[in-house]
Amino acid sequence: MLSKQNKEVLFNPFSKDNPVLVQILGICSTLAVTAKLEPAIVMGMSVIAVMAFSNVIISLIRSTIPTTIRIIVQLVVVAALVIVVQQFLIAYDYDVSRQLSVFIGLIITNCILMGRLEAFALNNRPWPSFLDGIGNGLGYTIILVIVAFFRELLGSGTLFGYQVIPQFCYDHGYMNNGLMILPPMALITVACIIWVHRARNKDLQEK
Repeated sequence: MLSKQNKEVLFNPFSKDNPVLVQILGICSTLAVTAKLEPAIVMGMSVIAVMAFSNVIISLIRSTIPTTIRIIVQLVVVAALVIVVQQFLIAYDYDVSRQLSVFIGLIITNCILMGRLEAFALNNRPWPSFLDGIGNGLGYTIILVIVAFFRELLGSGTLFGYQVIPQFCYDHGYMNNGLMILPPMALITVACIIWVHRARNKDLQEK
């Protein structure tokens, strides 16, 4: 059973303290990898894995890290985990790894990840740090999936590459919105989600 504090650590990033909607972090990758659902989900899972295990590792060695080089140590740990994830994708899902291109490597500089290492893992034990990594990774992934869902559906008429809008819609004049697969529409989609989230959570408007 999770304690009340650990539940907050795990579940707050889903909405109340979501890294994308509330903290406005990780926006670059959110715009870049959400043209389709599959790469968005794979990217989210990669971030969850790297964030969870890097949090645990940094928490375990936090008392031995000199303050002056803590950022370098964090980068080395994250880079090692990213390399493992990248090689795993190349081995088992090469097509998606090509779609994600450099963005898997750029997890190393993801603001959400580095922020949690600095703000949480360096000051807490491994188990809460693990939960914090999972929670923030899932909060990030939820937004990726929502954005990718609307962009792929409205921009390509597909989900996971499968046609979901019936052909008769196209026969009667329906057209895919090509703008939805462009990065500017990803930004607009994220902005709309933030607007709805803030409207439903008025206590967050001053954050």
